Amino acid sequence: MQKKRDYYEVLGVARDASEEDIKKAYRKLAMKHHPDRNPGSKEAEEKFKEAKEAYEILCEPQKRRAYDAYGHAGVHPNMGGMGADAAGFGGFAEAFGDIFSDIFGGGQGRGRSSVYRGADLRYNLEITLEQAARGTETKIRIPAMETCETCHGSGAKPGSQPKTCETCHGAGTVRLSQGFFSIQQACPTCQGSGKMVTDPCGTCRGVGRVKKHKTLSVKIPAGVDEGDRIRLSGEGEAGVNGGPAGDLYVVMHLKPHEVFQRDGDDLHCQMPVSFTLAALGGEIEIPTLEGSAKVKVPAETQTGQVFRLRGKGIKGVRSSYAGDLMCEVVVETPVRLTERQKELLRELEDINRADGSRHNPRSRSFMEKVREFFAG
Repeated sequence: MQKKRDYYEVLGVARDASEEDIKKAYRKLAMKHHPDRNPGSKEAEEKFKEAKEAYEILCEPQKRRAYDAYGHAGVHPNMGGMGADAAGFGGFAEAFGDIFSDIFGGGQGRGRSSVYRGADLRYNLEITLEQAARGTETKIRIPAMETCETCHGSGAKPGSQPKTCETCHGAGTVRLSQGFFSIQQACPTCQGSGKMVTDPCGTCRGVGRVKKHKTLSVKIPAGVDEGDRIRLSGEGEAGVNGGPAGDLYVVMHLKPHEVFQRDGDDLHCQMPVSFTLAALGGEIEIPTLEGSAKVKVPAETQTGQVFRLRGKGIKGVRSSYAGDLMCEVVVETPVRLTERQKELLRELEDINRADGSRHNPRSRSFMEKVREFFAG
């Protein structure tokens, strides 16, 4: 007779392994070596039986103590030990029920309830940047499945009642044999409801729900951003057979703005300034969401310089203070010049060339780097 392997070795766990670790190890082996997954394999069948035997002993505290003290002799039914009797079957059944859920598809072995929660719905709502910053309230119109008012969700014609399903006898589930095991799944005839509608409602055609449109009011808090969701509890699709309704998730989408771009709580914008103002300095008026603000532009300001206006951004939903407004200066080249303007600009250019290192330091520095590059 072949010598039995150590049960801890069979499951691949340490001798001080917890009950949960033992259960996980057994489930992994059972999934791997289950006969239905390895048809015709004697080796897989033997390993499956070996793992099952090890788990039946180690999952039950009394049997495990006897095994730890006396080995296989302590649990052999003919040696006066605890034995692999029905006392430990509860733990095995619990673990194996979970395994069936994995092998035969998403928990079918546990059966299905005849009451279903309605589906959640998603609504994409476009709002302006101003609405997102200040908050607003708007109305939306959505399609949804609602409980039929004619039959009150039963699916049966008024005056009639659904009949008990003859396949499952109202249980909503049926038992199927899988090899030497028996599993439970939703009844294919009534789809788990336990009832059959023989005289369907003319409004919903036996479904119990009808498609309608409803108008809802949505309060949008100040500071919402792109992708933020507002949950309207119970405003999704109606449940089945009296189940609770799902939820509606309103997802925010910001429309492009003509002036500002949002980056979290900060706002960005570009402000064109004249060539003269950038050179001599001055004051400009920058737009904000609340109106405008004045900014002093220092002399010799270059394109790309950014001015920060603190607190002129957006106060986000989860923020304790408002972001900033980042204004980037863009020096605008004059167009449609008159002859006099051209004459003045040529004169200015002649003066600049006469002392380029002083008046155009960036240009001169760049040209020196170019010469060094080609010379090297």
